[in-house]
Formats: sequence, structure tokens, C-alpha cells
Amino acid sequence: MKYASQRVAYVYFAGAMALFVVQLLFGLLAATVYAVPNFLAETLPFNILRMVHTNGLVVWLLMGFFGAAYYLVPEEAEREITSPLAAYIQFAILLVGALGAVGGYLIGIHGGREFLEQPLWVKWGIVAVALIFLFNIGTTILRGRRTAITSVLMLGMVGIAVFWLFAIWNPSNIAVDKLYWWYVIHLWVEGVWELVMASILAFLVIKMTGVDREVVEKWLYGIVGLALFSGLLGTGHHYYWIGAPGYWQPIGSFFSALEIAPFFAMVVFAFTMVWRGRRDHPNKAAMLWSLGCTVGAFFGAGVWGFLHTLHWVNFYTHGTQITAAHGHLAFFGAYSMINLAIITYAMPYMRGAQPYNQVLNMWSFWLLTSGVVFMTVTLTFGGVVQVHLQRVMGMTYMEAQEQIQLFFWMRLGAGFVVFIGALLFIWSIFGPIRVERPAHMTAEPQPAE
Repeated sequence: MKYASQRVAYVYFAGAMALFVVQLLFGLLAATVYAVPNFLAETLPFNILRMVHTNGLVVWLLMGFFGAAYYLVPEEAEREITSPLAAYIQFAILLVGALGAVGGYLIGIHGGREFLEQPLWVKWGIVAVALIFLFNIGTTILRGRRTAITSVLMLGMVGIAVFWLFAIWNPSNIAVDKLYWWYVIHLWVEGVWELVMASILAFLVIKMTGVDREVVEKWLYGIVGLALFSGLLGTGHHYYWIGAPGYWQPIGSFFSALEIAPFFAMVVFAFTMVWRGRRDHPNKAAMLWSLGCTVGAFFGAGVWGFLHTLHWVNFYTHGTQITAAHGHLAFFGAYSMINLAIITYAMPYMRGAQPYNQVLNMWSFWLLTSGVVFMTVTLTFGGVVQVHLQRVMGMTYMEAQEQIQLFFWMRLGAGFVVFIGALLFIWSIFGPIRVERPAHMTAEPQPAE
């Protein structure tokens, strides 16, 4: 590592991986309920399992983003983080809030607002976390070198903090509630998180390919422009059936159809830069995760999102297993994989070793990816059957669920493959180091500016 304060990222990556395991474990339990409906019905009802699964996902991804920022910003700004102590305090607040929220869920204490079930004190704790982070990273950037990567990263992080405030406000009118509820849910994952993802990807591309920074930054600005242009008004595809004005149907259909563009641009960008760079970087696993991230995001968020985003299709598909298929592949492809990419890249430097356990790490890539893809395909087919039985033929929800049990068992099997892949990844990152870093690899290679 070039800067001592980059070591702050280690605790964030460790915390993220711990919550990753928790999230997947509760996902397996929830998937089991689909296959065996009365499983844990009295001990841990499905709504609690789902809460921990979805909340765990969001928090570990945020931890990964924070860790990525604390790792890459010192190198981009060419100076130490303003206050490593504040970064550790931020981590402690976030971890305590996450554990407090999960503990409350397990005993039935929650806010009841889907995906935003956290108690009020946890939500204000997240506000404190965001303020500490923005101060720490913002002052680091302002006092050092400013680059397109840090500018886009900061814009994304500010967006995360601003739109989170809508999680605290809970309007009494349910239509208004859903209108602003999507400001958090959509504008995070289909707006500002894309900026964070793009900035981390650009950093990795520069480090691993050696392509000129100017070229990468031009691509970065183009991707960000596409993401904001399509994502902001693309929120309208969530307004179709919640009591919002009818004009959101054509607006939502048009702009959300364009949301595939920034993800396609990321695929072209990443593969073009790797081809142009022709640099044999030793961390092949990090390269694999980086390239895989763009492909996964394109298919999960782009293609599978487009499949049911037009309002005349969404009329039949919303709230079915097709939505679940899209959500699983989109989150994994876009955000889980970029976090796993930066962790794979950074951990050898933080542990003072050569890129290690490369084969095991790449096996984890293929197990995780194939598991999620198989899960997505089975849920898609199950969703199509569900749409026909429930929305066309008029079966009740539970009658339709009984007819697609086979797909739920297949999804459960895929879930076990994903869990094994995650354990392999964690072992490859935090497991024993057999080869120490040679003296000539004590600092990260820097591309020509």
C-alpha cells in the first residue's frame, strides 16, 4: 500500500463479508420457506427472514462501498485520509446499527415499511455515518489531487446520503408514501449506486490495464451521463400502479427502457480497456470479477430489467417471481461483484502478499455466478408460469404457488451453490498466505499519466 490510512478499508471489507454470509444464510432459510411453506413458521416467520436477507444485502454493499472509497481515495487524492479514527468510529456506528436492527427483527421489532424496516434510531445512525463519511472523504479530496474518479464517487455518495433522508419521512397517505419510498429504493440502486460502481470500476481498470487516465475518464463521464439521464425519470416504472398520475406510464416505459444503455456502455468500456491495455496484471481474479461485474450488471439490471419494465408488460408481471429473478441477478451482477472485485484487488496489498489463492478465488467466481444465473433462470420460468396461472387464468396466489414448487426447489439448490461459493471467496481472501510479497511489489504499479 502507498498510504497507511488505506488500511482502514480492511475492517470495512471484513465487516462486509461477515454480513454477506448472514445475508446469504437468511436467504437460504427464506428460499426453504418457498419450497416447504411451514418451515420455521412459528419460530422465524417468512417476513422476518426476508427482512434480514434484504437489509443484510444493503448494509454489506454499503460497507463495501465505504471500504472501497477509503482504499482508492488516498491513491487518487495522493494524500492520507483526513481522519482514520473517524472512519473507524463510522464503521462502529454502522455495525452497531446493523446488529441492533437485525436483533430487533428477530424478536419482532421493526418499522414495517418494506426494505426500510429499520428502527428510527438506526436510520438516524445511518445519517450520522453518512455525515462522517462525507466529511472525511470530502476533505481528503479537497486537500489533495482531484480526479474524475473521486468526483463521480463523491457525487454518488452524496446522492446516497440525500436520498436516504426519504427513508426517515413516512407519509400517512400510502400513495404518497410509495411515491417517495421509491426515491430511496430506486434512486439508490438504479441511480447513485451506479455512479459509485462506475467510479470503482474505472479505478480498477486504470490500475490493472495501464490505459491512460484521460481515456478512462472520458468513458466514465459518458457512462455517468447515461445513468443519470435514464435512471432519474426511469423511476417512473415504479409509479405505474401506486396511484400516481397516468403520465408516468409512458415516461417510465421510455426512460427505464434506456436504463440498459449505461450497463451496455460499461461492458464495452471494460473489455475495450483490457484489450487496449494488453497488460498482464498478476491479480487475474480481480480482473475476472471486474469484467464479470459489467456482464452481470448488463444482463441482470439491463436485460432482465427491460423484460418487464414496459407498462403493458408490467401490468401482468409486477410482484411475481419475474421481479425476484431480476432483483437477484441485478444486485449480484452490478453491486456484489464490484465489491468482490475491489476486495480481491485490494486485500493482497493490505496483507502485504502477492495475489494469493487465485485459483480458489476464481472457483468462487464461477460458483457464485453460475448459482445466481441458474437461480435467475429458474425464477424467470417460474414467474412466467405464475403470470399465466395467476394473472391470466385467475388462480389465487397460493394456488399458483403450488403449481411452481419445482422451480422453488431448483432455486433452493442454486442457493446452496451460491453459499458455498461465498465461503470459498472469503477463505481465498482472508485465508492463509503462503508466499510473501517480493520486494519489487511493495507498492502498486502506477500507469503512465
